Amino acid sequence: MNDFQAVADRVEIEALRGEFTDAAMMRDRPRLAALFTPDGALRMPNIPVELVGREAILAGGERLQRQWDFFVQNTHPGTIVLDGDTATGRAYMQELARTLDGRQGLNYAVYHDRYQRTGEGWRFAERVYEVRYLDTSPLAGSAPASTTASAAAASFADPAPAERLERAAAALRANGFAAEIVEDAAAARARVKDLVPAGASVFTGASETLRLSGIDEDINAGGRYDAIRPRVLAIDRATGADEIRRLAATPDFVVNSVAAVTETGSLVLASGTGSQLPANAGGAAHAVWIVGAQKVVPDLSTALRRVEEHALPLENARAQAVYGSPSAVNRLLILNADPRPGRGTVLLLREAIGY
Repeated sequence: MNDFQAVADRVEIEALRGEFTDAAMMRDRPRLAALFTPDGALRMPNIPVELVGREAILAGGERLQRQWDFFVQNTHPGTIVLDGDTATGRAYMQELARTLDGRQGLNYAVYHDRYQRTGEGWRFAERVYEVRYLDTSPLAGSAPASTTASAAAASFADPAPAERLERAAAALRANGFAAEIVEDAAAARARVKDLVPAGASVFTGASETLRLSGIDEDINAGGRYDAIRPRVLAIDRATGADEIRRLAATPDFVVNSVAAVTETGSLVLASGTGSQLPANAGGAAHAVWIVGAQKVVPDLSTALRRVEEHALPLENARAQAVYGSPSAVNRLLILNADPRPGRGTVLLLREAIGY
């Protein structure tokens, strides 16, 4: 190998390691997985995680990143030893992280790497993560409001662009949901009629999206379905609470919207009473969620902000006008994946609807 080729290989491998950190920081899991050979391996014994193959690395990255509140990774140059079309090396890492369940800390680590020259360029054949120092003391700082994730969701009322809708749909499919992108509310209304067979028992959540799209009227006043909500409203709440609970929890279909859907493939529903959540969580045999494009957010922490800062004030104003009492987020349901793939279908609209 001539000196020029050796220099070029070292530059490309160093760029590969930098690309890994950038993909991790930007939560771009498809790009991160593509940095490995098709049978490449990512091993983190301390977590423990062992992922072999691009699909496993993509899915594993989604599971890990769903847990983050924030994550900062710095890569420092290490060694590279070239051997023709293969190479070995080490990269040194400094990381700060906090997860949504409160775990946090600072660590210094080493990636022990094997590299392979491919038709796509140099790729990781294996990365093995070794922690050398870990401090789990509470971190004094926090992710500021101007982080990339917050900036990406500049306004919770603005529809997400096409590329973010595609990202969310792909992540939802990877997590076991069926996901479709439809043009507008009229298209979603027609698609619901395709998805929900005549005669099925259907429970609808209290949703502005369903009301504005006409889907609520189709289901609860159209006569095509065994509509649960009108039956529930006709029952005396003092004497028929158990009957109401059973009817709402286990219909054939639940049709609803959500407060937010993340680009990492999670759905977030908020409720004051929790009455609509059992069917959405798994009580209904099938679920259809209709979601306006403004509800797509980068990650779970942004989704929870959207609930508190955007959806709750609007719902509170509606509840005051209709019921004469305020609303509250007393129950939260987060669906990170569907253990019964295909049970739930998410219809992502290209337009904003509801709140």
